[in-house]
Amino acid sequence: MCRNIRTLYHFDPPTTDEEMRASALQFVRKVSGFTKPSAANQAAFDRAVDEVTATVHTLLGSLVTTAPPRNREVEAAKARERGARRFGRGAGETGASESAMT
Repeated sequence: MCRNIRTLYHFDPPTTDEEMRASALQFVRKVSGFTKPSAANQAAFDRAVDEVTATVHTLLGSLVTTAPPRNREVEAAKARERGARRFGRGAGETGASESAMT
């Protein structure tokens, strides 16, 4: 799975339309190989993003579970911990790119 595509299902507060569209955009970029399509491909690219967004919206609206909704902060902490184990950094440390952004 693409690193930038996040799990969207079953969060409190619910996933927003903007989050669904952002994930759809990342998916279409990954599949097409285009970060920014040429003018000749822009309409097809935009249409694909719209269709994937609609499909994600339909999917998330159709799924059912009895589990309690996930907490975004808890899930983010789990992801940071997995990253720390994977890349050998302490859980509180940040990478060069993160510290450059602040």
